[in-house]
Amino acid sequence: MSEPVFDLTYIWAAIIAFGVIMYVLMDGFDLGQGILFMFAPSEQDRDIMMNSVAPVWDGNETWLVLGGAGLLAAFPLVYSIFLPALYIGVFLLLAGLIFRGVAFEFRFKAHSSRYLWNWSFAIGSTVAAFAQGAVVGAYIQGFETENMRYVGGALDWLTPFTVLTGVGLVAGYALLGATWLVMKSEGATQEWAYKLVKPLLAAVLIIFLVISVWTPFVDAFVAERWFSEFSAIWLLPILGLLSAFWIYRSVSQRREGTPFIATMALFIFTYLGLLASKWPYVVPPNYTLADAASAHESQLFLLIGLLFVIPIVLVYTAWTYWVFRGKVKADQGYH
Repeated sequence: MSEPVFDLTYIWAAIIAFGVIMYVLMDGFDLGQGILFMFAPSEQDRDIMMNSVAPVWDGNETWLVLGGAGLLAAFPLVYSIFLPALYIGVFLLLAGLIFRGVAFEFRFKAHSSRYLWNWSFAIGSTVAAFAQGAVVGAYIQGFETENMRYVGGALDWLTPFTVLTGVGLVAGYALLGATWLVMKSEGATQEWAYKLVKPLLAAVLIIFLVISVWTPFVDAFVAERWFSEFSAIWLLPILGLLSAFWIYRSVSQRREGTPFIATMALFIFTYLGLLASKWPYVVPPNYTLADAASAHESQLFLLIGLLFVIPIVLVYTAWTYWVFRGKVKADQGYH
């Protein structure tokens, strides 16, 4: 048989990487609203927080479905190893998202029991964010495999390092949520959100610094890549630090939209740093993208379908954010 003219593996890797970062950015700020929810000064502030994400929150998770489905189709080995290795973590992630979604719907209709749904929304959002961060940490530290099978224990993913990455993502999503609220609210609610940004930014930078120092000790491959001679990868953390300064400066200048854009930039450069650190391993420390890829025919068939789906999702996302741009109020009535 002749070799395929084009290797679709790296095209699929780019699609999935794009889907993941879109999910992190789009769903991250409304998970951040949930993380901050019970710290809001009043019920009116919580109403504003809910209304700021009500028109867009369910569409944001489309990117999670897109990335997950694409991963299963293009890199089935990832599923066959990740699911046994991260079963409990993935369960917590999905349970948190489901719990949060139910609470989101019922809170609008509840009266005497509203405080229960407030706590449900906050806990579900926090658990989902922590689980995502812990899964990222497990990916960094790698998996124990033999003959393309996971041979470790059910709780091997839960280590001090993954707990720290989980806490780091909770803080990061809270920062993203606070800057979103700065952009979407006004008055006392906006003032409260402004006060949150700098402490959260400090917490994120401290945690990310500890993770960055710890990571080379967790994975020798990452250490070699980061500390090899003339490594261009150092440009990414430098850009991340510049993004953090941009957040600090824009909040000090009382900008409204800029802090959110700068926080997205911080996430993007951190994400690119993670990808650059582990490339081309998709199941570290043993299996690369080529090892995990499905057949060329399968990749081609599904890629044709995605060429229609991705533009629709992009247009829908852009249209939703355009229609519901501007400030929100407690009695907006989006739901």
